[in-house]
Amino acid sequence: MPMLKRLQEYLDAHKISYQLLGHPEAYTASEVAHTLHISGKMLAKVVIVKMDERFVMAVLPSNWKVDFERLTDVVGGGQVRLATEGELKELFPDCGVGAMPPFGNLYGLEVFVDQSLTEDEEIVFQAGTHLGAMKLRYQDFADLVHPTVANFHQVAGIRER
Repeated sequence: MPMLKRLQEYLDAHKISYQLLGHPEAYTASEVAHTLHISGKMLAKVVIVKMDERFVMAVLPSNWKVDFERLTDVVGGGQVRLATEGELKELFPDCGVGAMPPFGNLYGLEVFVDQSLTEDEEIVFQAGTHLGAMKLRYQDFADLVHPTVANFHQVAGIRER
């Protein structure tokens, strides 16, 4: 079953209100934000990181980068690297590569959300496809996923402390 349908069924089963946002085909977070006419800060991107022998999901505003040193401190891992395209295909067989939603709980992955995303009432994210996104209340997302919230972003290549 495609992720979008699976995600809709999951949200419907939990009586969570959401909005589907169709858009022209887009592969990068900046392209998705542009096609949806929203700022990069409004769009949450998912970054899959391998920490030692396990994968974790990091979720942050799409116009920001992961500060791997900070994320390593938060997760408590040792060696850290980005997941490869092949690993993404294996971990998320029902999603377009790079279009996975931030629902790591549906894949048995621990989810880490950057603190900045908790400041907005809604969260917008890719929904498993390069042709659509989804919007829902951040609190509904947090209630379902139970992410660890921490500060692990870089803004414009500048590391904040």
